[in-house]
Amino acid sequence: MTTNKKKILITQTMAPGGRAILTERDDIELIEFPNLISAPDFEALLKQHAPVHGVALGATRFGETELEAARDMKVVTRIGVGFDAVDVPALSRRKVPLMVVGIANSPSVAEQALFMMLMLAKRANELHALVRDGQWSARLGKLPFDLFGKTVLIIGFGRIGTRTAKRCQAMEMNVLVYDPYKPAAEIRNAGYEAIGELDASLPRADFVSIHCPKTPETIGMLNAVRLKRMKPSAYLINTARGGIIDEAALYDALTSGKLAGAGLDVFSQEPPQVPNPLFELPNVIIAPHVAGVTVEAVDRMSEQTARNILSALDGAPIRDNVINPDGLD
Repeated sequence: MTTNKKKILITQTMAPGGRAILTERDDIELIEFPNLISAPDFEALLKQHAPVHGVALGATRFGETELEAARDMKVVTRIGVGFDAVDVPALSRRKVPLMVVGIANSPSVAEQALFMMLMLAKRANELHALVRDGQWSARLGKLPFDLFGKTVLIIGFGRIGTRTAKRCQAMEMNVLVYDPYKPAAEIRNAGYEAIGELDASLPRADFVSIHCPKTPETIGMLNAVRLKRMKPSAYLINTARGGIIDEAALYDALTSGKLAGAGLDVFSQEPPQVPNPLFELPNVIIAPHVAGVTVEAVDRMSEQTARNILSALDGAPIRDNVINPDGLD
């Protein structure tokens, strides 16, 4: 049956608030798909409902094959801020904007980064186990320490990095920021020390917290050579994307005493294979890529995704949320 409605594919994880924004419009038809749908099934779904005019993605990959299957894609959105699973050049060639949710989940990720720093500094897992296992008398051999006065290196000074820096400064930490794409004056004016060379700054940091996108430039950025530059007493936090840290090199550093510990919300392969040697280490805390997926963040991201879709369909995409300006007509 021919219809004048714009067909929008949305992942099952889109919250009710976002769905409501879309369904208020009588020119929108929503088609739901599983967040972990396989690539062949997703292509088949696009072909079944073509022409498809918009999509709200969770973890699903999207590129030339999906664009061809959709036939009339107008906007691709992510219910999040990362876009390493999207073929951005393919979208740009077809003048299809890729849109993300801006600041919707950045407070949540910043909180998770600080939470992981605190868990590691306060030795939460180890002290919990002492009490649970009747080892109270051993507590003075596992003393926690303060964030107060420690130095943190924030890698990436975007929406999330800026908020993480604020939270660290509130803990009275010394905040260093490395971001080669931000003017040093902007970082200094925000109250932090701007770092020009990553390698030179790593030995100064008690904590390193990663908040940069995953790109060809940043894949493997924290490799064996750079991990050796860090203090043996330092901790590494990654709430950005898996693959930025060389996980094999991280394991070696942690087990050889060259690094004190790590907090990981993301992994090179997701979901990661189990058993995984990193997961057995007492100085590692892990989470299943949920730093930006709190109850509140899901609501904010879903609503912003819906507004992104409508803005693009109405011919006035919210430019601050467009990743590929060259994808705009």
